Amino acid sequence: MPEHPGTGAAHLKKGELVLLDYDLWAEGGGKSDLIDTTHAEVAKSSDYTLPAGMEFGPRPHLVGGDEFPPALEAAVEAAGVGHEVEKEFAPAEAFGERDPKLIELFSMHEIERLPEMRREDAELRLGSVLTIHGRRGRVVTFTAARVRVDFNPPFAGKKIRAKFKVESAVTEAPARARALIELTYGHGPEFTVALHDKVLTITVPDRAKFDLAWHAAAKSRLVERLREQLKPKSIHFLEEYATPTAKEAKEAEAAKPAPAAAAAPSAAADASPTSPKSGAKHDAAAPAHPEATPS
Repeated sequence: MPEHPGTGAAHLKKGELVLLDYDLWAEGGGKSDLIDTTHAEVAKSSDYTLPAGMEFGPRPHLVGGDEFPPALEAAVEAAGVGHEVEKEFAPAEAFGERDPKLIELFSMHEIERLPEMRREDAELRLGSVLTIHGRRGRVVTFTAARVRVDFNPPFAGKKIRAKFKVESAVTEAPARARALIELTYGHGPEFTVALHDKVLTITVPDRAKFDLAWHAAAKSRLVERLREQLKPKSIHFLEEYATPTAKEAKEAEAAKPAPAAAAAPSAAADASPTSPKSGAKHDAAAPAHPEATPS
């Protein structure tokens, strides 16, 4: 197997699962923005907030997968276990050049019908990530009637500086299954994984039971990856719904917020029309406001 001269680090193979430490920066316009990191101290110095469901420390990584652009994946593959690499990538090698044709206009009615905008806590704002016809894009402007969405990768047109180290290979079957859960959906530690006689059983946590992202996309993608990586005889997803005790039910009822007082009829009659998903009120008698733009 090929090795780096002087490092003794064997090249990895596509499809291998590893634990990866890394820092990624996007550079352009005279500034450097931290894209992602596995190091708490780097995040703190850059005022970076870790996305929900993720933790600092080496993360599962599928070599040759779609987590990084191809050039970055190739660099990880060539690094090998235990070898640290720091390298810069031109925009064309990383997230590509910005394409104005990938910025498209949609009606507010179409946006409000999207699954992610039909949740109770949904709110449209600049930077919101939406999935439209299978493509993920970011909201760059919106009015009461129209929404402009940018389908360019967030860091398109910028040079990428990457520093990473492959800490170890993930070889044990249960650990590999948990790594794939983390890669596909996140919140890996909340899942329980067991393998017996080539039957893989995954206990689903409460978080995922009612999560559209789990049921609509992540679950089927995970099954595909588990079949490729572990080749189990079958895969069982276990959902447990325990009946609460009388004491637990009473405590849950007491914890519910008090119902809001009903609005007076006169107030309801005077209220302006409201778009529940955009979170902005629009006065029908007032002229349309200009498009919101990033600060």
